[in-house]
Amino acid sequence: MSESDHNREIPNPQAGEKPPLTERLLAAAAFLGALPDLLWQRLRRIGPRARALHREHKAGNFPESNRRPIQFLLLLAGLFPMWKSLARERFFFRRDARADTAEPQRARLHPAVFVSAALALAAVAAFFSLYTPATTVSYQGEPLESVQSGAEARKIAAKVEDMTAKVLDSDFTFDAGSIQYDPGLVRRSEVGDAKSLERALNEKIGLVTYGYSLYIDGELIGSTEYAGALEALLEQVQHSDVSADTLSADFVENVEVVEGYLPADQLVNLGYIAETINSTKTAEETYTVVKGDTWSRIAGRNDMSNDELLALNPGYDINRINIGDVLVLSKEVPYLTVRVTERQNYIEDVDYDVTYQDDSSMYQGDTRVLVKGEYGKADIVADVVYVNGIETERSVISRVMLSAPKPETRARGTKERPSWLPTGSFRWPCSGRVTSYFGYRNTGIRGASTYHQGIDIACAYGTTIVAADGGTVEYTGYKGAMGYTVIINHGNGCKTYYEHCSSFACSAGQHVYKGQAIAYVGSSGVTSGAHCHFGIQKNGTYVNPLNYLG
Repeated sequence: MSESDHNREIPNPQAGEKPPLTERLLAAAAFLGALPDLLWQRLRRIGPRARALHREHKAGNFPESNRRPIQFLLLLAGLFPMWKSLARERFFFRRDARADTAEPQRARLHPAVFVSAALALAAVAAFFSLYTPATTVSYQGEPLESVQSGAEARKIAAKVEDMTAKVLDSDFTFDAGSIQYDPGLVRRSEVGDAKSLERALNEKIGLVTYGYSLYIDGELIGSTEYAGALEALLEQVQHSDVSADTLSADFVENVEVVEGYLPADQLVNLGYIAETINSTKTAEETYTVVKGDTWSRIAGRNDMSNDELLALNPGYDINRINIGDVLVLSKEVPYLTVRVTERQNYIEDVDYDVTYQDDSSMYQGDTRVLVKGEYGKADIVADVVYVNGIETERSVISRVMLSAPKPETRARGTKERPSWLPTGSFRWPCSGRVTSYFGYRNTGIRGASTYHQGIDIACAYGTTIVAADGGTVEYTGYKGAMGYTVIINHGNGCKTYYEHCSSFACSAGQHVYKGQAIAYVGSSGVTSGAHCHFGIQKNGTYVNPLNYLG
């Protein structure tokens, strides 16, 4: 459409406004021009229909029709015998009356005139019940839709122009002469509404379409032309983990389905949308370190190894994390997070109380059970919240005690404890950076083990090595690839190994307390530099020291 056509004067679209006089005159002229042809077509159909009705009448059948004009004509035809009888009776009555009186009579219209007039009116009424003046809109010569007036059609075309420009965020006008407005008589059943013409024009243009778009936290995921499809897809995801105990299931994210016109190239396959919302996107999930956390515990809770967690957090020292540190747990998060609340009923153990009796024959810190306690039982009703299948919250609604717990009695030692006795926990033997972790490795050093049975702590040559816990020195000496080694037996099934030392500060058979100097860092044995190899053996099996160091 040209610029001049686009800026043409468009009639005021206020409701109830009549079309311009010129347009009404054109519609009337078109109506009068088409009237003879339409009447002739209607009259040609009267003969066969009349003969069919006559045959039904002769057969004694009562003619029927669902069309109101025909029903009206059948009514007139049913009344015709009565009118004929009345007319004949009146005609003979008046003739006899004129014969009996010499007074002149006034001329009166014959009843057939009234019948003919009624039939003509019925025909006109039937015609206008089927046809009405309207404007047919064509795009590039192809008829699209008929509406009541040209003003309405032009208003819809202008609306489509504005809407297309807004959706595409660019200027848009119809090409000059691409839209034609043809006034004339149209069957009433073929006259459409503004919405039908609007959609027909948009389909022909092919630039915008009516559809439904899915947004998650303001991000467009995809659009479809099928009504209700996105809602059904979201409901399927939302209720995937729903059970008979579910109270509610909703999304953590802000999820919206927006209906309206959109660029046609924005439509995507529903399978693509389903695959997207069930996948992950690039974003960081973090965790803030709290009191009691260790690197290994955080990694284990999130199904990761220490190395995997370190790869997400380069620059951190896994041996030195502080309260308040923010660690990245994942760089991929789901598009949709489903929060499900369930009402659960279960039996829970109730802890028993513990009472102590002093025992002077036992060391301080040691205990022994005298009377074993028993857990009680309680019937619990709780609301449990799961986020993507992981429990995040549990709120107890009611607790009914089924059986009371029985207290436990323990003996508690009061005898002064020797400093060399084990405490049951381990401290770091020296300060430094861990250069090799527990497990399989490939150092490239001839003679070095491929399965590392401890950790290597790199520090300066001659740095003091202390006992990780109290115990008895079981061995000091040279052990091949391990170099100068100290082994401490802690008397509780645990032994600790301190390898590659430069010299000793203890001897075999000596009792040492936790934190006491026992050796000095060196590079004896098979090494690539000065460090302390620290290992823990529990009941004869080497374990990862990082899981035990405090």
